[in-house]
Amino acid sequence: MATLYPRAMDASNLALRSAVAAGQQGDAAWDAFDAGCVNGSHLQASAWAVVKEPNGWTKVRVIADSGDGGTIGAQLLLRRPRPLPWAFAYAPRGPVATAWSPAAVAAFTDALRAASMGRVSHVHVDPEIEAGGPLDPEGAVAAAFLACGWQPTRPVQPASTRIIDLADGEPALWSGLRKKWRQYVNKARSAGVTVVDGGDDPIEPFYRIYRETADRAGFLIRTERAYRDVWEAFRPTGDTRMLFANDARGVPQAALFLIRNGARVIEPYGGMTGEGGELRANYLLKWEAIRGAAEDGATSYDMWGLAQPGIAHFKAGFGGREVRYIGGFDLVLSGLGRRVYVSAQAARVVVARRMAGLASAGAAPVGKDGGSGVAPDADATE
Repeated sequence: MATLYPRAMDASNLALRSAVAAGQQGDAAWDAFDAGCVNGSHLQASAWAVVKEPNGWTKVRVIADSGDGGTIGAQLLLRRPRPLPWAFAYAPRGPVATAWSPAAVAAFTDALRAASMGRVSHVHVDPEIEAGGPLDPEGAVAAAFLACGWQPTRPVQPASTRIIDLADGEPALWSGLRKKWRQYVNKARSAGVTVVDGGDDPIEPFYRIYRETADRAGFLIRTERAYRDVWEAFRPTGDTRMLFANDARGVPQAALFLIRNGARVIEPYGGMTGEGGELRANYLLKWEAIRGAAEDGATSYDMWGLAQPGIAHFKAGFGGREVRYIGGFDLVLSGLGRRVYVSAQAARVVVARRMAGLASAGAAPVGKDGGSGVAPDADATE
């Protein structure tokens, strides 16, 4: 497998942080800052703002010095749904920071309140911080959001995930698989399944597999153009890759859409055909994605979401550990505007599901995991 997504960064560099703070046009500086933060995310990268722009989202970056030598900031995406007079601001997987503390949360909140964003109903954040983990000792960060006036709410992004530490090398990774999972990987190989790189334009075969997965499992996905936009936005920096598991005839039967941010590889989208399930192609595919990420120098592999018990079980068989995040928070700038927006968003999801012929009650919203070894969609807001 070819070398994957090389990148250098230095988030502690004062000149870099000054460049980020200087204006809205410093995409390279911002991306290096994001990738070097302790909780950096591909959804905070400038490429993600490019992905969302055709749907009416505009970006605003807010950054603050926490006063203790750290820097905290977020790339906010703003959109005003017609005919509402308020815009909604969302920092997917933000804010990000070089170091987390209550002081950093307070500084970021103050910077948000002072930012020139126009008429905004509320700001939603769902930072990638493990609840009670090293960045949130005894719930300190979550408590800081509440102390600064944020209201807890359901996060847009997955509330939990499974992350594999790649540092120990391939033998340790292989032994980390459950015995049955190793058998399934070998079964796929014996059946002639091979894992190949999708090349420069893999979206059509990926979408065919993803569409079949969604139809079978009963969850909503977006148009083919939406996934092509993601591919084209991240491809110039070498931060995306598509892997296929082909059967013995060379026909793709499973796919994984991978994105890298800093030293972490994420699998936001994926699926398999019915035939691929019988061949256990998804087991070999995921193993090769994990192995390849380690081989190419990544330090962690994020399976991006545990939406259903079946998915959690499938992913647990590959090792790693489950991580639950601190959740979502809203900074309400207009109480009426927030209530109207939330009601309108809920109605939109119901209508979308009905138009797709899917049940509404108790069902997953747009882009959520359908239960076939697929990770949730990376943004359920549009």
